[in-house]
Amino acid sequence: MVAARQVMSKSILCRSSIPNITYAVNPYIGCEHKCVYCYARFMKRFTGHPEAWGEFVDMKANAAQVLALELPRKTKGLTYLSSVTDPYQPLEKKYELTMSCLQELLAHQFPITIQTKSSLVLRDIDLLAEFPECDVGFTITSTDDEVIKKSEPCSSPVEERLAALEELHDREITTYAFLGPILPHITDDNQSLHSLIHSLARVKVNHVLVDRLNLRWGVWPSVVNFLNQYYPKLTQEYKRIFWSRNDYFEKVKLRIIKLCDQHGVRCEFCF
Repeated sequence: MVAARQVMSKSILCRSSIPNITYAVNPYIGCEHKCVYCYARFMKRFTGHPEAWGEFVDMKANAAQVLALELPRKTKGLTYLSSVTDPYQPLEKKYELTMSCLQELLAHQFPITIQTKSSLVLRDIDLLAEFPECDVGFTITSTDDEVIKKSEPCSSPVEERLAALEELHDREITTYAFLGPILPHITDDNQSLHSLIHSLARVKVNHVLVDRLNLRWGVWPSVVNFLNQYYPKLTQEYKRIFWSRNDYFEKVKLRIIKLCDQHGVRCEFCF
């Protein structure tokens, strides 16, 4: 059971340091998806929570009200939902904080970009279709549901995400897939990558973003625990890949570029 509490926020529309994105909106602190590789776990340093990352969520109860006050005073810019949480994690179904924020952003005609692992985004598809500029992306690291259950246990099944991308495309909403992080020897063998790129081409994503595993604050211990539990033979190999000079990810990048070219999928890299 996730520890959920309501909090009050002083600001919602935050300046973003992500290239080409002006603002970020995070209606929640924390996330129920429990992804072992989550880079946002550094947020725990600011919350005072005794619970582990993935075991708590703070819901910004006044998010939409604060956003309504901030938007008229801000220059329009691309707004990202969300940079350190999943805006459509399970609690959103009940509390609708993301939906309320979207309504405010639409009222002020702000362009938006969304990234999620949840098919719950389809609940708001009519709202998203009204935006003058909107794209929706799904993080998909693998088409193997067994890998997904181990690495991101509370997220939507892969086929649900692919079906959601297809439905969004059919509504003429720009879509993308975030292939990140690459988990060496787990999600990047030739068969896995071919299955993933082929599936994304089938649902006609507009482009693909690819990133390597990011070992920010607190991520490495989580990844080691994951490896020790499910892939113990890979623990030493991960230490070699991430703690020594090598060209592992450059070789993976070349294979992904080749596959994307073969399937007519435009790809970009974050590393």
